[in-house]
Amino acid sequence: WNCVNSSNALYVVATPIGNLADMVPRAVEILKSVDVIAAEDKRHSQKLMQHFEIDTPLLAYHDHSDERVLQKLSGLMEQGQSIALISDAGTPLISDPGYRLVRHAHACGWQVIPIPGASALVAALSVSGLPTDRFLFEGFVPNARSARLAALRNLVNVPATLVFYESPKRLVPFLQDACAVYGENRQAAYCRELTKKFEDIQRGTLAELLAKAQTGPVKGEIVVIIDRAQSSPVNESDIEAQLKIALQSMSVRDAAEFVAQAHGVAKRKIYQMALNIEQKP
Repeated sequence: WNCVNSSNALYVVATPIGNLADMVPRAVEILKSVDVIAAEDKRHSQKLMQHFEIDTPLLAYHDHSDERVLQKLSGLMEQGQSIALISDAGTPLISDPGYRLVRHAHACGWQVIPIPGASALVAALSVSGLPTDRFLFEGFVPNARSARLAALRNLVNVPATLVFYESPKRLVPFLQDACAVYGENRQAAYCRELTKKFEDIQRGTLAELLAKAQTGPVKGEIVVIIDRAQSSPVNESDIEAQLKIALQSMSVRDAAEFVAQAHGVAKRKIYQMALNIEQKP
């Protein structure tokens, strides 16, 4: 793109994650005053626009937008117009589109101004009852089971609370794999429908959360939070329980390798434990 300096701004505007009363006044003011709003889904954003009587033109901008859309937004900025970027809900760029546009705006020397507000990540973390002094946000893990397991294993020894986004259909498989990788007794929480009528916050061990999720259909976008890896030694019964779960989907060799790595135990000892489990009737 042909970049030119502009005194106008790109506003990154957070919108409610459910309850429209969570919209901050400054966000409403900005959305009314800019020349155009780049929205992840124009149809979804219309409800918000109508509620706050915002008649600013909407332009679709999402992960699948081609170069022409980015060029159009760039051209508007070059003409001296201001743009507000919003996602379907929450803070843009947090597992939502917008990175390319923000990066380009910075490269062109335009002002990029945050209008903070709701974020499912922060809202869930604040009520989870798990440590918040250090956390790692992973967003959505891969859908394919092998890739999901690999992603979870890479985080086994991270000394931080782990935060994920998950969809209703994938919650049970995710929790099953989390039990296999982190152990059934790891403390966790999942929060769904935050700020909405059917807000649901569940806390307990991963095994307890899995049991709750299996009782019936789960609806709404979900944040899953898992306690950090503990430095204290894990007893043999916990290792054996984790091995049994791992062996349901892995070979003896692979199960022994990742359980040994997770707990810092010699692989030879874990491998023998896995063989013993496999040989039991």
